[in-house]
Amino acid sequence: MSLSFAPDPTELERRVEALLFAAAGPLSLADIAARLPEGADAESAVRALQTRYADRGVVLDEVAGRFRFRTAEDLSFLMTDQREGPRRLSKAALETLSIIAYHQPCTRAEVESVRGVSMSRGTLDLLLEMGFVRLRGRRRTPGRPVTYGTTDHFLEHFGLASLIDLPGAAEMKAAGLLDLSLPAGFEVPNPARADDGDDEPPPDTDDAPEFAQDFVSQD
Repeated sequence: MSLSFAPDPTELERRVEALLFAAAGPLSLADIAARLPEGADAESAVRALQTRYADRGVVLDEVAGRFRFRTAEDLSFLMTDQREGPRRLSKAALETLSIIAYHQPCTRAEVESVRGVSMSRGTLDLLLEMGFVRLRGRRRTPGRPVTYGTTDHFLEHFGLASLIDLPGAAEMKAAGLLDLSLPAGFEVPNPARADDGDDEPPPDTDDAPEFAQDFVSQD
């Protein structure tokens, strides 16, 4: 039963910590606040937890405006034997992913125009399968071509908090976002384009967070 008054900061941190631990995926501040007493300062509690966990084996990370616990980066070697080897992207896939990230939302034809060559169907299929790219909707132009944009998994994989943090052209190779020469016509990122409303959006989906129930008792 929730209390009618906001708990003290220590208790509030405990509640937020429990929510983040039990969540099946990253939580936004709105997700967290929805499960706290009215008036509780969710952001202050999250920031306090980030400080508390800064030097621990598990850290509180922010990805695409959402928060989740993950293993500290310098301890990743401990999990090496238990990890499945990551799939490597071809040069064509990396170039396509980079163009979509910097020009989204964009169509297949627009990607091919920037690259200057035709793109195989398998390249987009691979990016969709790996969760780096998603369908954004359809362009309101003749033929209504499908547009593509990046996902939160893309931000997570490349360690970006948001599209605003995309590296500049000179930093792309160092960030692992591009490992070949930039194609003609490549532009500096304009993250505002990602939500410019030019496309017809796909149907709404239920984004309510899921929580593990292992430690929840049922009366």
